[in-house]
Amino acid sequence: MTWEYISELILSILYTQTGVPNLDVKQVMMLLIALLFIYLAVGKKFEPLLLLPIGFGIFLVNFPLVPLMGYTEQGAPELIRAFYKYGVEWEIIPCVIFLGLGAMTDFGPLIANPKTLIIGGGAQLGVFITYIGVLFFGFTLKEAASVGIIGGADGPTTIYLTAKLAPHLLGANALAAYSYMAMVPLIQPPIMKLLTTKKQRLIKMRQLRQVSAREKLFFPLIASALIILLVPAVAPLMGMFMFGNFMRESLVVKRLSDTAQNALMNIVTIFLGLSVGATMQAEAFLSWKPLLIFGFGLLDFIVCTAGGILTVHIMNRFLKEKINPLIGSAGVSAVPMSARVSHNMGIKEDPNNWLLMHAMGPNLAGVIGSAAAAGMFIAMFQ
Repeated sequence: MTWEYISELILSILYTQTGVPNLDVKQVMMLLIALLFIYLAVGKKFEPLLLLPIGFGIFLVNFPLVPLMGYTEQGAPELIRAFYKYGVEWEIIPCVIFLGLGAMTDFGPLIANPKTLIIGGGAQLGVFITYIGVLFFGFTLKEAASVGIIGGADGPTTIYLTAKLAPHLLGANALAAYSYMAMVPLIQPPIMKLLTTKKQRLIKMRQLRQVSAREKLFFPLIASALIILLVPAVAPLMGMFMFGNFMRESLVVKRLSDTAQNALMNIVTIFLGLSVGATMQAEAFLSWKPLLIFGFGLLDFIVCTAGGILTVHIMNRFLKEKINPLIGSAGVSAVPMSARVSHNMGIKEDPNNWLLMHAMGPNLAGVIGSAAAAGMFIAMFQ
């Protein structure tokens, strides 16, 4: 046995242990998809706080032989698998994100105009239409529910429901939800123009009344009690959401509120993004179901936007003080982006027509509505 043969054998063995001979076309395609989402996050600034870690998670796990999403010989989860298992599978991270969102939220516009709760409910129309529609394409009842919730435009709720009912669709559902949330300024304006007249877009709404500190303090307690009594399955999400808001409004735990809004929120966002991205391995993602999910997700979002606007049209038939139907599109819970889109559309029609605070009412109602819809699905199928 010559030294040349031995050296060639060693090199051959070392080569087979690298990822190069194991890299296939599907993995290359996923790496390109990962780079696309990283570009959207960095170059276009589309939801960078989530699309960047999701894109990088996709990028990491689609290299061959990487020890990230499997288990060691001792049965312990590898690095990102541990984030996923203990954060997403155990449904901790979405609830912690709701805690942070609650600490960031001012319910004043919703309290000042409680009629906007109806708009937030009407904007969930697409959730149930999509749920029925995907059943005709071979999806199971649980899979259909997890796809339907995408239209609510609430990423943590989508992840929470999908992790419970259809965890194998988590990557596709989460990516569709956050992608369409990022594209709110592109998707919603054409629908808003189509479903409203110029006269309707010029409706001016009376300035909202001042909401007292006491009202804001009691709201999370009353809302928690009502929502959890009606939809007990949504208690983990709504409980954390209202707890975060109560900390904010109590004014006695500023340090805890600041931590929930900033440090804690940032930490769990990193783990969530990497975990979701890492579920999108080539063999699981490059199939017909994830592609259908993206198509139905867009339809879902469009119908939810239309549902909010049509709800305002119906309400205006019975109200003396008319509501500008542009705020109906904010009923999807992409907070606060969809409210800003409503405001910007109003400003284009009349520079003196400020709709932002009015739109925040249905925007916050949409958060509650999408969580309630998720709770209904959980109660039905789990």
